[in-house]
Amino acid sequence: MQRGSDRLSVHRDEEMKHELKGLLRSGHPTRVEEWHDPEPAADDDPEVWAGPVGGLGSPASLERTRLELARILGRGAFPARAGELAAELRRDNAPDPLVQAVAELPRAERFNNVQQLAEALTGGA
Repeated sequence: MQRGSDRLSVHRDEEMKHELKGLLRSGHPTRVEEWHDPEPAADDDPEVWAGPVGGLGSPASLERTRLELARILGRGAFPARAGELAAELRRDNAPDPLVQAVAELPRAERFNNVQQLAEALTGGA
């Protein structure tokens, strides 16, 4: 019996389940042809996975930090103090190293934009 809202037949649905079984069990692509797989990250992509502030002991770059902050916070978060920005970062599920670094900034200092915040985090480097 076929329902009217189904786009696929029962047989095609079972075929698709069988095709995906290897991928779901292994956790990585199981096709031989590379062109089927999603494109890997490029060399010039920002290293967001390593954490925007340092990450694995490397010094944070101003550009990378500013990019990550702008991606998460946006213009509406400014002007604000460090505690308010840290709370906003937590709400937006920012990486823990970034939230921690912002929370450790002087509470009295007020930041008018992402550039000022990034310079405070990286020491203007």
